[in-house]
Amino acid sequence: MKMDVDVVLSASGIELTEAENELYDRQIRLWGLESQKRLRTAKILISGLNGLGAEITKNIILSGVNSVKLHDDQIVTEADFCSQFLAARDSLGSNRAEASLERARALNPMVDISADTQLLKDRDSDFFKQFDVVVINGENNNELQRIDTICRKIGVKFFATDVWGMFGFHFASLQKHCYVEDVFKYKVVSKPNEKVKCETVATPVQRDVEYPEYAVWLNFDINAQKYQRKLKRDGPGIILLRVLQTFRSTYNRDPSYKTRQTDIELLQKIRDEVMPNSALSDEAFELVFAQISPAVAVVGGVVAQEVIKVVTKMEAPHRNLFIFNPETCMGYVETLGCN
Repeated sequence: MKMDVDVVLSASGIELTEAENELYDRQIRLWGLESQKRLRTAKILISGLNGLGAEITKNIILSGVNSVKLHDDQIVTEADFCSQFLAARDSLGSNRAEASLERARALNPMVDISADTQLLKDRDSDFFKQFDVVVINGENNNELQRIDTICRKIGVKFFATDVWGMFGFHFASLQKHCYVEDVFKYKVVSKPNEKVKCETVATPVQRDVEYPEYAVWLNFDINAQKYQRKLKRDGPGIILLRVLQTFRSTYNRDPSYKTRQTDIELLQKIRDEVMPNSALSDEAFELVFAQISPAVAVVGGVVAQEVIKVVTKMEAPHRNLFIFNPETCMGYVETLGCN
């Protein structure tokens, strides 16, 4: 087992420069030199440079990856200034990815950062195979499923994520993922006839775990009787996610503060169709407009942390649906489609 662990963690042939060792000193102390070497080779795609995309970008760049491709075909709007800190105020009307480049590069000059403005729906496997991890936000379910299918065929890790107002989620489609985690046991160190003394011993253990495709969420029956007890315990966040994604797919946009009352009524209608008599209150729809900084910071931080886990192969990534509930200000993980 020890040999297997060494193989999983090895980043042979990769050496950090003196400047990199100095810059990433605190991170190396936190997760080790081999993990930092793995990060140094990682190539990440982040699509959707809204507030959430900016937060994920910041955290990934600061971790010290090899390269980050910022993708977006949308322009900077006033709504972006609620939480998009990489685009300057004078960039209104310009492409969001290009507007984010200057500040993104200033975060860490050692990371290769570039922008792409082409339509995501026109991208095929030749584009996605450039990356180790693909993070997509702001897309509808059909596009998310299309990209996940491509990534699974070419062996690229896939994350779908989004934030609406104060509500957010991410889904991890990692295929077969190998990682190492420490298993802690207590060892008696005292001598016979002495007062018992113990110390904690950590043993690294390799895990191989299957992460199902994004389609398991699309096919998940939130009305299933066996799920209702868990729904009552965790709250209606998963219902809200289904409602918001249905709204986007139906109207090809997200709820807008400019048409607030009309959109709330549309959301209520979708809710009643998706799950009649559900616990999802009308008040929940008051919290889903634009992208609010605190929620973006939480969800973006979680997504970046999960990407780092995947790249370093240290600790278990969330398996597989993370939901941030604005009513409780807490996140929780739903395990879907796993044995």
